Formats: sequence, C-alpha cells, structure tokens
Amino acid sequence: MLKQDHYKTSVYKTPFHERTSELNILNEWYRWKDYTVPNSYFRTDLEYFAARNSTAVFDVTPMTKHKITGSDSEAFVNRFFTRDMRKVAPGRVAYVVWCDEQGSVIDDGTVFHVRSGEYWLLCVERQLDNLSRCAIGFDVQVEEITDEVPGLAIQGPTSCSILKAMGFEGIENLKPFDLKHYNFNGEELMISRTGFTGDLGYEVFMPTHIALPFWDKLFAEGEIYGIKPMGIEALDYVRIEAGLLQPGVDFIVADIAVRPGVTRSPFEIGLSWQVDFSKPVFNGRQALLEEKKRGSKYTFLKLNIQGNKPAHGAYLYNQANKKIGTVTSAMFSPSAKANIAYASMNDTWRKDKDKIIAEIYYQTELEWQKVMAEATIVTKPFFDPERKRTTPAELY
Repeated sequence: MLKQDHYKTSVYKTPFHERTSELNILNEWYRWKDYTVPNSYFRTDLEYFAARNSTAVFDVTPMTKHKITGSDSEAFVNRFFTRDMRKVAPGRVAYVVWCDEQGSVIDDGTVFHVRSGEYWLLCVERQLDNLSRCAIGFDVQVEEITDEVPGLAIQGPTSCSILKAMGFEGIENLKPFDLKHYNFNGEELMISRTGFTGDLGYEVFMPTHIALPFWDKLFAEGEIYGIKPMGIEALDYVRIEAGLLQPGVDFIVADIAVRPGVTRSPFEIGLSWQVDFSKPVFNGRQALLEEKKRGSKYTFLKLNIQGNKPAHGAYLYNQANKKIGTVTSAMFSPSAKANIAYASMNDTWRKDKDKIIAEIYYQTELEWQKVMAEATIVTKPFFDPERKRTTPAELY
C-alpha cells in the first residue's frame, strides 16, 4: 500500500542503495519516480558491454508495481488492456499497452500472471487511480506495491549461469516470458525470464528484508562471470538496440499530455499487434476501430542512418526538403555497428516515394556542425541474438 506519509520524504533510496552507492564511483544519480538510482556507475560504455558480453545488473525497484486480485481479476485485465489477456496463463508474463477512450496510449508495461486470480502490472507511470476507476463493477482489489517489492534486472549472456550457481535449480528451463517462484534464505521470491535489453536475461522480485543478502550472493557468484552494475544511461542504449519503446521519450503518454494531437495510438507507435478486435470490449476499442478504417496520422519507424553522428531529436525531410518526421531516440550501436534511430513520421510521408534525410547537428571544438544524412528503413530489431529465445538457456 502507498505510505500516507510519503510527502515527508522528497527522495527515496531503494533497498539496494547501500550497495549501489558503494559501486557508484562517479556519484551520478538519476531521480526515477521519487527514487534515486545510478545514472552511470563507472563508464557507460563498459556497463553497456557487460550487458552484451557478460552480465549487467540494474535496480528496477522504482518501476511502478500494481497488484490486482479477486474473482474477476481475469475479466478485469482483459477489459483494461488491448490484447487478449485470457491467453496469458498463470506463470506467464505479457507485454501490454492500454488506452483512453480516444484510443491514445496511456502507457505500456508488463503483466505478470503471478498465480490464479493474481496479476501484477509493472509500468513507468502510476496507474492506481486509473485502475481503480476502471475496476468499478468488478470483484477485484487493486493496490500499489512499489515500495514493498524491490527488484533487480539481471541481463546478459552469463545471467542464467549466475542464477544457476546461486542454487536456482531449473532456471535454464524457463522460456522467454515464463515466471517461477523460488526459495531464497527461507523466503519466496519470483524470477521471470524478462527484461528491457532484448537479450537473455531475468528479473527478480523479492521481499525487502532479503534484498541485500540477495545482492551479495548474486555478485559473489557472478564475479567469475564478469558481473557488473548498470545505470540508466547504458540501459537506454540496450533498449534502443532491442527495438523497445520508452514512454515519455518515443511517445507522449495520454495521461500527462498538455496539448491535443501529441498523443499516439498503438497503430502509430508500431504496436498494432497489441490490439485484438476479437474482444468485444476494451478501453479505446471504438476509437481504434475508426482509426483502422480511416488510417493513422503517424507511422513509427526504425532507421539506419548514414555516418556515425547520432541523430538525437533530428528533423526528417524528403528529397523536396519537406519535413516528414522526427527522431525520438538515437545512438550509434556498437553491436549493430550502425547509426540507428526511432522516428515518428507524419502523414505527409509517402512510403514508396520519399527518401528520408536526417538533419543532424553535433558540436566539435565549441562549434556546431550540420550534416544531412540519408536513412533506410529497418524492419527488425537492431540487436536480436538467438540466445534470448534458446531454451534451455545457455550455461557457461
């Protein structure tokens, strides 16, 4: 439950703060939903390479967590989200989006079907009010459990080997989006084969009082496997490579939009596969049906841009110098060896006729330079290793 005296503390420390602060030699911190987490521990590039070549650990405690229970829990989540939640069996996790009645995306997240009659929703924005309003008429209980459930994302090719060494038997047999309950120090914790890196990886959620013992055991067993902590900056790199969206960066969430016309529907951010019209009722269904008939105003693309200058916030033009879109996320990818970006294209873009040219600005020796770089469309994730799907997972 939310603490009623939360207003007395401006910034919270996660249960892992004692360990993360010791390792954060740069003393760079990021405020995430009233918690403080490391922006970068020592070097962002080395933290990135740990996620891709060994194992990186990220504190996901500030991720907003909601618990939904009750006899109508399945019917409620199926009404709330755009996909068919009846297909998500106990012990499984599903990526989800949900909309307002205008069909605009409120947020995205993951739903954990923890056990029969119990779901957890993990997302960026707090949704307790929204969930509670929509729960009227259902026999469900909705509560926020963010402060009660610390979590770690353990990501990278050696992540399964480390968890196996910690004594979690059969961990290698979890399929992508599986979850399982384990015992640690006499307490139950939950491990899922999920993450925000597009690689082999796991997320672990546990009671607060075993957070530090778990961290210590994890890093002790992981030392020979190259385990390193990872901050927000490195996480952003790996999620872009993986083709994963960041609310508030790649789209404006509907609940906090100030001006009309800046929000996006699932169709406009590449998530049409999330919308299941075979369900008779879900939030935003009628608006999305109408949009499907008339066509969307925006199109979301992944781009490979010439050169090596990241196109942060770049405007996109066609060969007639007409603005046709905007870059939302960009980086030079060490794994893909490419200058990659996400882009939101407006309805003036002609898919089969227009070239896409990025107007990129960068600074060298205190002077701003501009380059116009042509881009090509990419249809698959920039980084998509087979090991993220392989079951049993690779052990080292």
